[in-house]
Amino acid sequence: MRPTENIEKLLKNINIDTNVKTDNAVLGDVIEAFEKSKKQKSTLTEPNIWRIIMKSRITKLAAAAVIVLAVVFSMTIFDKSMPTAYAFEQTIQASHSVQYLHIRAITLSHEDQPVEFWVEFAQDGQPKNMRLNLPDWMAPGSGPREVIWKDGKKQEWLREKNILTTTEDEASAAQILKMIENLDPKLAVTRLQEKQEQGKVELEINEPTDKAEPIIVTATSTKEDDSSFQRMVLYIDQATRLVNAIEFYKLRNGEYEHMKTMEFYDYNQPVDAKMFMFKDVSNDAEHIDLMNIGLVQGDLSDEEIAVEVVRQFFEALIARNYDDASKLFPGVPADEIKEMFGEINIIRIISMGKPILHSETNHLRVPFEVEVEMEGKKSLWKKQGPYVQHLAGQPDRWAIGGF
Repeated sequence: MRPTENIEKLLKNINIDTNVKTDNAVLGDVIEAFEKSKKQKSTLTEPNIWRIIMKSRITKLAAAAVIVLAVVFSMTIFDKSMPTAYAFEQTIQASHSVQYLHIRAITLSHEDQPVEFWVEFAQDGQPKNMRLNLPDWMAPGSGPREVIWKDGKKQEWLREKNILTTTEDEASAAQILKMIENLDPKLAVTRLQEKQEQGKVELEINEPTDKAEPIIVTATSTKEDDSSFQRMVLYIDQATRLVNAIEFYKLRNGEYEHMKTMEFYDYNQPVDAKMFMFKDVSNDAEHIDLMNIGLVQGDLSDEEIAVEVVRQFFEALIARNYDDASKLFPGVPADEIKEMFGEINIIRIISMGKPILHSETNHLRVPFEVEVEMEGKKSLWKKQGPYVQHLAGQPDRWAIGGF
């Protein structure tokens, strides 16, 4: 039954000495007031109704009081039935209290090998500790890697190669903080809010009546936006207003293709302190300080330094200087470089192609063609090439990450 019908029923049941003409006139005034009040904000509803009623020529005190109470009661019930609409500010506010977070990043092309993160935030909301588990596909040839950032020090454990690398400087800390910033769901929502205000994304919000179902926010980039992904779909828990997952889509051939998903777990579930330390590094593990390896970029562009790294790497192989080659391929000792390339007699470099940006990892692959000799026979060795990247924590140094 509509609120206006409730009012009419209450009026007709009131035991007040009035006539039909009076009743109908009062009812008409009140219904008119109610209909007008629906167009106003709830905080102004009662004054508006009262003001309209008082303008009526018929103002019997008893009848007006009963009807006003009926209207107020109906409006109260009506207002309570309407849930508060979702807004990004709710998620931003809820996220301020988050101290622990577990994240899984699933790339659809490697769905069975997710990247996992554990983050602990300090009381001021700044990242305090982080653990990162990287599968083999992120750095082919290096095997799975585990990274821990704690007290400003970054350590990376290549378990299969028995190598532990350490970096401790401001640049390394800045890189880790940037990585965590890109993972933080609160900041993802904040960036979307800013893009909406700038007209760079269009939002569609679906808030189901079933409170067990998530709120779904679809953010689609406009032509003015230059995002890596043209659509993001956020799944937000209705009870906590925290983000459960974010899906990322690229626009290809007129269709939005699902590329990866970020899943968020264990909000404020304390992470065991042992997660932020390596307990099983063997005594004979090779320890490498990353401050003295790679190639300094200087004034070269990203593409130019990537080509130069690969060029110098092959020149070192041609000279059979495996120590220098190892410095350009961090994490791979000189004797392993020799084992990998020693049987191939690289005679000369034929060409270096234009670097290709890998969309999933942001590495630059450098195609190459070299002349080699094996068992007395010369041939051309042509491949898409190794991928080259910034050295962790050293934005001005580049090195080979894998073949």
